[in-house]
Amino acid sequence: METPHLEELLLVALRRITRAISLRSQVLQKEIGLTSPQLAALHAIARLQPVATGKIATELHLGQPTVTGIITRLEQGGFITRTRGASDRRSVAITLTAKGSESLATAPSLLESKFRKELGSLPEWEQGQILSTLQRVADMMQVNPDNPGAKLDVAQPGEAPSKTTP
Repeated sequence: METPHLEELLLVALRRITRAISLRSQVLQKEIGLTSPQLAALHAIARLQPVATGKIATELHLGQPTVTGIITRLEQGGFITRTRGASDRRSVAITLTAKGSESLATAPSLLESKFRKELGSLPEWEQGQILSTLQRVADMMQVNPDNPGAKLDVAQPGEAPSKTTP
């Protein structure tokens, strides 16, 4: 029996992570009516508001068309408002509504509780090492290494995939 190659082992590990993220998003959708990307966008808006769609896209490492779809659904759900600029009608400021703030205050973590518990039980240096390694893997997996601004733009459950990258 042949030993799997490193690439195969890496792909299996990445698929497991992707599947866990997807399943978590489905659980969040059932529990609170928001997907992981929608909840992540609410967190970013809360931190940065008032904020433009492009800044949210940069913060979440998603394409602007994908974020626009997320923002549209959040607005339809009453979680956020979009306000056009008085002097420049092209600029749009996004802010949380009371419903959006309440949802964030009561929302569960974006991460699965088992993962959070096990990560929290590790020494701080090891937590940092895991974060650093995952960030490096993400950087290595950029769609176009010649364009460091290009983002992976893979839709999560309940989100429409984008056809372009920024």
